[in-house]
Amino acid sequence: MSASGGTKAIVAALGANLAIAVAKFVAFLFSGSSSMLAESVHSIADSGNQGLLLLGGKKAQREATPQHPFGYGRERYIYAFLVSIVLFSVGGMFAVYEGYEKIKHPHEIEAWYWPVGVLIFAIIAEGFSFRTAIKESNQTRGSLSWREFVRRAKAPELPVVLLEDLGALIGLVLALGGVGLALGTGNGVWDGIGTLCIGTLLIIIAIVLAAETKSLLLGEAAGTDQVEKIKAAVVDGDTVTGVIHMRTLHLGPEELLVAAKIAVQHDDTATEVANAINAAESRIREAVPIARVIYLEPDIYNEAAAAAGTNPGKTPGGAPAKTSGDTPEGPGDETPDTLKKSGH
Repeated sequence: MSASGGTKAIVAALGANLAIAVAKFVAFLFSGSSSMLAESVHSIADSGNQGLLLLGGKKAQREATPQHPFGYGRERYIYAFLVSIVLFSVGGMFAVYEGYEKIKHPHEIEAWYWPVGVLIFAIIAEGFSFRTAIKESNQTRGSLSWREFVRRAKAPELPVVLLEDLGALIGLVLALGGVGLALGTGNGVWDGIGTLCIGTLLIIIAIVLAAETKSLLLGEAAGTDQVEKIKAAVVDGDTVTGVIHMRTLHLGPEELLVAAKIAVQHDDTATEVANAINAAESRIREAVPIARVIYLEPDIYNEAAAAAGTNPGKTPGGAPAKTSGDTPEGPGDETPDTLKKSGH
């Protein structure tokens, strides 16, 4: 896994969660607090999640094979999606069940100093892990807001660790509040309510993670800034005069596929076009280093077709809209901004 994958943040979170899980479980054994039990299971689930992220990063480094010619970069997306499932089922649903049971059958918390002391220790440890995740994220976040970073990040590890750590900190505060109210009022129901809130929080975070990683699994395009850099790199103003249409796809966090139909002059020789394509590929890789798989198809630019506009009814995977004067086109011309070849 590359440095941008947030390995340091994952290892920091893993170490913190393992220590916290042991401390919380010991506190549960001495106090009987359901919040402590829910939090210990939460920390164990988080530890497993960090293990899944590290495993996904390791598997993603495998070389491409004839059966998987584009490599295994998406393994990281698959394991990040598994994290959301574990967080939902093991962390969230267990906490909801435990909270419900504690509300139905409340009992006083014994040895109160155990859960309070462990929660304070856990807040400090999770704060350290969260600080590490923020520091690592700031190296790649740029000018994006935190919400935009979580939504747009192509490497799933940092958003996952950030949301897990944030959820853990909020959960610890909820657990501390539930334990505190239970101790202050002598009513163990508050401990169950705190546990129920923790479960609800974990389920919400799991749903957000699942939605974001699902988008990555389906295949996301390059960012707007990268698309503009690629377009600028393709055109040389001589042989390659423009980009007719282009599609990009992340094969993994650090591997981008670029497919474009480029405009060339009608009187260029095959050798000139081939040399221009090779030069364009070199410029693309220099401008956007993660663009590792590039397919450029030359075509004749037709000013009349460009002036006539594009057909907005044509979308990948959909049937083209029927308009007067339309002629059948091949499968390579099924994108909305395709320009017709001269002579068709």
